[in-house]
Amino acid sequence: METSVTCYSRGIILPSVSSQRSSTLVSPPPSFSASSSFKRLKSSSIFGDSLRVAPRSQLKATKAKNNGGSTVTKCEIGQSLEEFLREATPDKGLRTLLMCMGEALRTIAFKVRTASCGGTACVNSFGDEQLAVDMLADKLLFEALQYSHVCKYACSEEVPELQDMGGPVEGGFSVAFDPLDGSSIVDTNFTVGTIFGVWLGDKLTGVTGGDQVAAAMGIYGPRTTYVLAVKGFPGTHEFLLLDEGTLLLLVQSIHSLDLRSKCFSGKWQHVKETTEINEGKMFSPGNLRATFDNSEYSKLIDYYVKEKYTLRYTGGMVPDVNQIIVKEKGIFTNVTSPTAKAKLRLLFEVAPLGLLIENAGGFSSDGYKSVLDKTIVNLDDRTQVAYGSKNEIIRFEETLYGTSRLKNIIVKEKGIFTNVTSPTAKAKLRLLFEVAPLGLLIENAGGFSSDGYKSVLDKTIVNLDDRTQVAYGSKNEIIRFEETLYGTSRLKNVPIGANA
Repeated sequence: METSVTCYSRGIILPSVSSQRSSTLVSPPPSFSASSSFKRLKSSSIFGDSLRVAPRSQLKATKAKNNGGSTVTKCEIGQSLEEFLREATPDKGLRTLLMCMGEALRTIAFKVRTASCGGTACVNSFGDEQLAVDMLADKLLFEALQYSHVCKYACSEEVPELQDMGGPVEGGFSVAFDPLDGSSIVDTNFTVGTIFGVWLGDKLTGVTGGDQVAAAMGIYGPRTTYVLAVKGFPGTHEFLLLDEGTLLLLVQSIHSLDLRSKCFSGKWQHVKETTEINEGKMFSPGNLRATFDNSEYSKLIDYYVKEKYTLRYTGGMVPDVNQIIVKEKGIFTNVTSPTAKAKLRLLFEVAPLGLLIENAGGFSSDGYKSVLDKTIVNLDDRTQVAYGSKNEIIRFEETLYGTSRLKNIIVKEKGIFTNVTSPTAKAKLRLLFEVAPLGLLIENAGGFSSDGYKSVLDKTIVNLDDRTQVAYGSKNEIIRFEETLYGTSRLKNVPIGANA
């Protein structure tokens, strides 16, 4: 019995995190002039340091039995991050930015894992400096964005002012990030992470979370993962950082550690796609002190306890929200009260996580509406929030405010309706009297419609008796409908910033 494993390395620039230097060097980007609150980054840090280039290669390893006679096993590995991004977006600039951020996340994971903790801070080296790990992460992310050459402005929780990254306004991006959410619990060895959102152009105020073109989390725990959502592409996607330790578990059929490293070490590999958040009794209640003078929030917590929900709460927003995506169930709440004010920032945390949850098939709410519909007025805007399944968000809104906007959505929230024509079975459904009105109902409910090529709401009514074929359903079902009938789907190729 022979097993083969094919490994790809795509010629991606990988910043070195070890003391060994490669003979292949890549020049760092030209320096840029930042505002007075943003110090020039040291050239000894990751994107200014010597870089190693992983060559384009295809390595194949086959083995039937090892010397002990045991049979090898097959290793199933998903798409690389680069392969996924080529499919997810036609925008080369966005792909470059997300790849650069992936490299920064990889290095932050290493720095967190090897940080020295004592007293009140965990520190690690940044060139010749010793920095608290949250400040180190902050600098690495700014430097990654500068290195991408496609980021115009960026700001973070640590530097809450717009910093000019030197990228273009036209075709460029602006990025907001929380460099190390949960930094106060690094010393306890709890999972911590990075959160970021990406907006097209040069504005981070006067925009909504729904205007994001991508959002992501980097999660530094027993596994290092990169959880990513791209607007217009179905699902929220998890990538696992493969290293030599991971390979000992994943690729037991390859007995050469050197070959394992050449194949996979340091690569982000796709391991999970989430497209639906189901019902399940798991809750993560933040800001519990608000129950003291918010009786409605206290009532909601009492409901979870009475109904025997499982408590899963770490105090870190990244792991507490990520578990909803990974487990595909549950709810996270962080509610305010007169004495327990809002702490979570709409720009840096709430909106990016909102895109991740909603792209995964879940829902978000500030009590009245989706957090993706909230306009960011100031960089420091704060809000309460809940993320979870539809029924959990309905319960959250009704318990706190007596009503829920989500109850206005009709149907069973799943399935597809099709009425297709053929040369001998002509169209019977009238665009004006049936198809268009039902199209508005479906699309207002969060669904999609199609005549095979476009939304039925985009069809011009020429004659009162115009007839057409039609499909109504979820996004993935409409993609399948269009691809099966005509080989392609416009929903898979939605331009950045455009409506589906």
